[in-house]
Amino acid sequence: MTVPEVVLDENHSWPTHGTYEYTAYYHSRQEVVGFDEFRAQRERPAYDFAVIGAGPIGAALAYKLATDWPHSRVLLVEKNWAEPDRIVGELMQPAGCQAIERLGLRTVFSDIGAVPVHGYYISYRGQSIYVPYMQRAGEQLRGVSFHHGRLVMNLRAACKAQANITCVEGSVTELLGDRAKRIARVRGVRVGPSRTTADSASVDVDARVLTFVCDGITSQFRKQLNDRPVEMISHFCGLVLEHEPVDSATYFDGPTGTTEHVARPAPGVANPLPMPHNGNVMLDGVGPVLLYQMSERETRVLADIPGAQLPSEANGQLRATLRASLARAAPKHLYPGLHATLMQALDDARRIRCIGSKFIPATSNSVDGAIWIGDALNVRHPLTGGGMTVGLWDVAILTELLRQHGKLPDAQTARHVKAQWQWRRRPRALVVNVLSVALHALFAAETKELGLLREACFAYLARGSYFTMHPSGFLSGLLPSPLLLIFHFFSVAFLAVYLRISGSSVAYSGGSLAFRVYSAFYTLYIAAGVILPVIWRELQP
Repeated sequence: MTVPEVVLDENHSWPTHGTYEYTAYYHSRQEVVGFDEFRAQRERPAYDFAVIGAGPIGAALAYKLATDWPHSRVLLVEKNWAEPDRIVGELMQPAGCQAIERLGLRTVFSDIGAVPVHGYYISYRGQSIYVPYMQRAGEQLRGVSFHHGRLVMNLRAACKAQANITCVEGSVTELLGDRAKRIARVRGVRVGPSRTTADSASVDVDARVLTFVCDGITSQFRKQLNDRPVEMISHFCGLVLEHEPVDSATYFDGPTGTTEHVARPAPGVANPLPMPHNGNVMLDGVGPVLLYQMSERETRVLADIPGAQLPSEANGQLRATLRASLARAAPKHLYPGLHATLMQALDDARRIRCIGSKFIPATSNSVDGAIWIGDALNVRHPLTGGGMTVGLWDVAILTELLRQHGKLPDAQTARHVKAQWQWRRRPRALVVNVLSVALHALFAAETKELGLLREACFAYLARGSYFTMHPSGFLSGLLPSPLLLIFHFFSVAFLAVYLRISGSSVAYSGGSLAFRVYSAFYTLYIAAGVILPVIWRELQP
């Protein structure tokens, strides 16, 4: 597939331009084996690796395994090889782009109309700030946004081009191995048709080295590893805005230093976003409202509705809630073009697509012969767009550790590598996961104390220097330091204490000095209750 691109003045060296080497395999079905054909094979090869799921993580993993060990055999099983259609997983943070490069897939963003992302525009109470991504050796690092399905198809195309990957359209119904109450060692997988019934036929396939569970957020095998209940935090509701492209992404007013830019809406441009080619975060809605481009002509809107229960669309409550949230997030007097476009998109939407936002901490993998990876292992709130970053770095770290041994690992080596991987992955995963849950708690701000913390967070980010760039590093996945994250989070909390005691807070005002002191330190207690339990859960074995 080739998407016509709008060539902008800033993008000539960015990998969204150029030709993808595996484009010819984008729509190809010739390399995909149907279940009936797979079952009918008389001489089925012995597989070294089995990968369950060909989403972004599973496809990237299968490709890397196949290219690192060209003489190995990789089985990649996916229920549906058609282009997926999702409303999240459409923004890759800079650290995720780094992982993509380490996996040998740098050009995977080509030919899909992807758009570079430079940072975040954040608006709150009529004010706005700009949080750019970090710099490295004088180069400002960038993320990229895209249609989720197009990126997945490009990754799958890379897999289809490898002679030692067998791509099967089917469903893995069971992990085969030794078990008592729970499975203790996985030796392979049982493959059935994509739509299985009690009477469906199946094929047992051995995986001599490792089986990788990469079947995503709805993983049917996660309970083999972690049977704790899933925590539903909120729901994201998605819309699409259509618009004309712009010629430049530079909408800065202020000093040229990247940490001190002040973003303002650009009047009279074709693209209604306050700052195109950036993530746009509007904090005045019912929950945070995110806007980012999927192409030069399309922008995704994700409006967060806090709480485990979603308002009903049948009786109009959902649309009414969204209308109120979008109108507050992008008020007409500040963003007339964006406001009108949002209202029109909501009116034109035949149905509102929603997805639950969950938090599932990772669990140490005690099952020999198998590794859970990506959203099958752990899930964070999608607010920060860090899911693919964590998953792709999991793949990069794991395959590098495996490759250090030079040959296909035996059971003992695989066990040792898995233990190393669990520790190596933890700092980045912890920072991204904890930040996503903590920021959502602040940005959704359901109490006065959380509202005060949100106000303090905005003021903290507006200070520039490391007050801006370190949080940018956490958000982008480029600064995987849990201790530094804790330092900055409590710095925000103490700023909230100051704002409350001094009487300068707008979010939480009024009261005598004694009450302000009491409520300030109660807010500090609330802040600790936001972040410390999440960190504790992430640190559990």
